[in-house]
Formats: sequence, C-alpha cells, structure tokens
Amino acid sequence: MGTIKVKNIRVYAYHGCLVEEGKIGSDYRVDVAVKADLSKSAVSDELEDTVDYVHLNKIVKEEMAIRSKLLEEVAKRILDRILSEIAIVNVAKVEVSKINPPIGGNVAMVTIEMIKRRKDLK
Repeated sequence: MGTIKVKNIRVYAYHGCLVEEGKIGSDYRVDVAVKADLSKSAVSDELEDTVDYVHLNKIVKEEMAIRSKLLEEVAKRILDRILSEIAIVNVAKVEVSKINPPIGGNVAMVTIEMIKRRKDLK
C-alpha cells in the first residue's frame, strides 16, 4: 500500500451560501491523498499501473467548477469520482479550503476534510 498526494491545487470557484459568493467567487485550495497498492507500478514503471495524478487534478478542477452552497458537497463529489474512476484507489481523502472566507474576521482559510473508503461505496 502506498499514498499519492496532490497538494495545493489552486482553483477560483463560486461556492457558498451567499448570493454574492456565486457572483464574485473566491480562491480555493484543494489537497488530495489516495491510498492504493503501488507495488505493481514500482516494478513495471508504467503509468497505467498507478494512480495518475493528472487524472486526480482533472477531477478536482471539474468538480470545483460546479457551484455548490457547501464545501462538503463538493468534497463528496470529488471523492465519489476518484473511487468510481480509478479502480486501484482503496481510500481517498480530500481537503477543500476557502481562502479568506467572508466570515467577518481575519481568517486565512476555512477547511473541510472528508475521507471515503472503497468499501463505503456499497
């Protein structure tokens, strides 16, 4: 078992409960970590035997482009796609952070973290 991480994926998106957030948008940071059996790719040296981090990045960018009120809903969609599209992933973790959230204070970011295991799909 091994872990592949894609950190600090920067995206501009339009999530939030406020109407203004849907119009103005804001900066987001997404971090993804997946656990998979990497023993085959460690020997074969072939991309098809591992988790392609380009694919992970594509999933994140596509799902972040779909407006949601809550970051939890976005994270769930990202996790669902990772587990449905990348067969060797057993566990996926995603952190979605809103940079400088509009909460009436000096806050760098707000982050939600969710984890999903393949066995949870049943």
